[in-house]
Amino acid sequence: MRTHGPNRARTLAFFLIVCLTGTAQSADPNADRASKKFGLIDSGRAKPGSVIVFTPMELNAWARLRVPEKAAGVREPRITLGNGTATVAAMVDFVKLRADAGHQTNSAIAKLLEGERSLQVSASLETGAGRATVHLTRAEIGGVAITGSALDFLVNTVFRPMFPEAHINEPFDLMDNIERINIQPSGVRVAIKR
Repeated sequence: MRTHGPNRARTLAFFLIVCLTGTAQSADPNADRASKKFGLIDSGRAKPGSVIVFTPMELNAWARLRVPEKAAGVREPRITLGNGTATVAAMVDFVKLRADAGHQTNSAIAKLLEGERSLQVSASLETGAGRATVHLTRAEIGGVAITGSALDFLVNTVFRPMFPEAHINEPFDLMDNIERINIQPSGVRVAIKR
């Protein structure tokens, strides 16, 4: 039986929240509910055969609380859910974000990236039989859309070095207790194995 860390569960459902874990209490009951649900899944205590639903309000409250704590240079995160898709938007200082992840940015690139920019990333999620694949479909930085080979370049040169545990555009195993994850506009449904 393979076990995966708590970051793996978040990677598969919320590609941009891949490095965020914890169950800190906050003044926002929606963030608290989401933290408790993540803790239930991560600990393996979720009832077999159950479905745990994260509402958009819970996910957004949790992201507003946890993203700035764990990712310097990122603020005002927002998650929008679709049918099998999620879009994450935030204000990002890429140089600060890379430095926080332990990566230096050469001075020429740093001049291009310095300052805060709006970032919007869209992805689709396919899951079943304990496996998942996250496909990045679009990114927008400062209002400029990035798709196709330019998006692949961005993933391979910026995102993967910063988040090596993230599996983008390649299948990976879900945590042992998760059967599948479904994203719908009304929420993210995590089905626990029987």
